[in-house]
Amino acid sequence: MRSRARSDSMTPSIPVAADLERRWNDRLTVLRSLEEDFTRLNAATAPRLNASDRERLITLGTDLSLAWDRPDVTIETRKKIIRMLISEIVVDITDDTITTIIHWHGGDHTRLDVKKNKAGQTRWSTSADVIELVQVLARQMSDTSIAAALNRSGKTTGRGNGWSRASVCSLRHQNEIPVYREGERAERGEVTLDEAANILAISRTMIRRLIRDRVLPARQICQNAPWILRYDDLVLPEVRREVDGRRRRRPEPENPLQNALRL
Repeated sequence: MRSRARSDSMTPSIPVAADLERRWNDRLTVLRSLEEDFTRLNAATAPRLNASDRERLITLGTDLSLAWDRPDVTIETRKKIIRMLISEIVVDITDDTITTIIHWHGGDHTRLDVKKNKAGQTRWSTSADVIELVQVLARQMSDTSIAAALNRSGKTTGRGNGWSRASVCSLRHQNEIPVYREGERAERGEVTLDEAANILAISRTMIRRLIRDRVLPARQICQNAPWILRYDDLVLPEVRREVDGRRRRRPEPENPLQNALRL
């Protein structure tokens, strides 16, 4: 009996439920009336376009770039244009890719796949091709020499500045590129232009001519970067024969006491 009495006390009486329903309906009626007033006032105060303004707006609508790129267009106006064109944007992130689907008013949609920025990467970040170039150059020369090679090639930092030893060092640390270690070129069997000239006992000019004539294999990492040669190529029989032949074609000095000038 006690349990039944407690249950009955927790159930709202019929008059209370009817009063709640009536109050709810009254509020809905007030809300509907306010919405109608707002619509009526908004229509009454909305600016009316004359014929010339309407014609101008229609012209802008057929040429979006004209409306978007005008110098007097504000950010707020561009935002309004975007809201008029785009219904919603759905973004999905998968690994290092951001997939964006733009739903346009009218039913069409456009998909865009964009690579995520790495941690610390901004619009001022150095371009990927320069980073790859530094990765290769760091296996050949010091930071100071890398900075000089990048400046000669017209490469700039992310902010458009020239390179210095400090900026190259900072770029290496950000991208985990090890610093050049003295002697590592020799371990790989590589020599510079000067080292090749000393080994073959000829001038730098003749070394350059052998490279130009494709007699001596060599590679240049980028324009204005130092030439890299391999020691094994210097001792090739065809290279030795060409070097000896070019030496013999040198004119002998008339005075036997006069030494030949190495150019």
